[in-house]
Amino acid sequence: MLKVAILGGSGYTGAELLRLLLSHPHVNVTAITSERLSGSPVAETFLHCRNTDLSFESLNLKTIVKKADLFFLCLPHKTSQDTVAFLHDAGKKVIDLSADFRIRNSKTYEKWYETPHHYPSHLKKAVYGLPEIYRDKIRKASIIANPGCYPTSAILGLAPVIGETFVDRDSVIIDSKSGTSGAGRTPAQPFMFCEVNDSVKAYGITVHRHTPEIEQELSALASSKLNIIFTPHLIPMDRGILSTIYIRLSKSTNLGKIHTLYRNFYRNEEFVRVLDRGVYPLTKAVKGSNYCDISVFLDKRSAKGTTLIIVSAIDNLIKGASGAAVQNMNVMYGFDETTGLTSLAPSP
Repeated sequence: MLKVAILGGSGYTGAELLRLLLSHPHVNVTAITSERLSGSPVAETFLHCRNTDLSFESLNLKTIVKKADLFFLCLPHKTSQDTVAFLHDAGKKVIDLSADFRIRNSKTYEKWYETPHHYPSHLKKAVYGLPEIYRDKIRKASIIANPGCYPTSAILGLAPVIGETFVDRDSVIIDSKSGTSGAGRTPAQPFMFCEVNDSVKAYGITVHRHTPEIEQELSALASSKLNIIFTPHLIPMDRGILSTIYIRLSKSTNLGKIHTLYRNFYRNEEFVRVLDRGVYPLTKAVKGSNYCDISVFLDKRSAKGTTLIIVSAIDNLIKGASGAAVQNMNVMYGFDETTGLTSLAPSP
């Protein structure tokens, strides 16, 4: 059995990660940390995890490093760096759910997160944890940078076409909407029920920290530097992300060819479902699952040319966070990639 620990396990992603790992047939969860809840039984906080006698403990690296072989870090951005470096140097494998190792260029990270990156050598070893793109590298990695939720929906939506010559790569617009769990579990006025109910708002326009992450991965896929327009929105639901992506065509093509391109690109991917033409992705259809549903459409009415419209839907806490982390673990350790995740498929 693989011994794993969850560091920073009292938030939404930590709770979902624990739920998934407790039912994983090849895993034994040996520790879970929380400074605020240290000493209290996990089952008292997470009633759905009553099948464990684990208690939260404080994060003492010298003690906890001995308890597991693989560490999942659900620590806040900026604070995860030191822990990742310590564990890696101790010979442990790490899947980091923060943003601290997602951005390959330390200067770009410092600009967007307004803090220095103290471990550039470790940053070079980190692999971006999107199995649909980096599966071979993930197998050999010791540090996995688990993707952000918005970037997962955007990158998977654009990956099949962003490198094609028939698209105008300078025209990418990503409009994403997320449930409130994406803001975390710490109480804050903007995310209280009375603030978000019956309301939709845009936020982080031009400054959202997922922008450089999306640009980095799309640029790598396109083999050219891209700048994208990304606007996130907060909507009054618990979980889920729906991204509507617009990119103009630079050459004429038809929807049938594009749809076939998507189907072929993801033909061997268990967790990406390219829907039939005319079928719209729904957050409800992926809720609680590790799936990303994608549909494509063409708008030919504009005088400026045809626009490809891509719609993708994920559960931000599963495919956008904890489910992806388990998927990465499965790849790293040679388990069937779907282990512990297929039972989450929604009912028809």
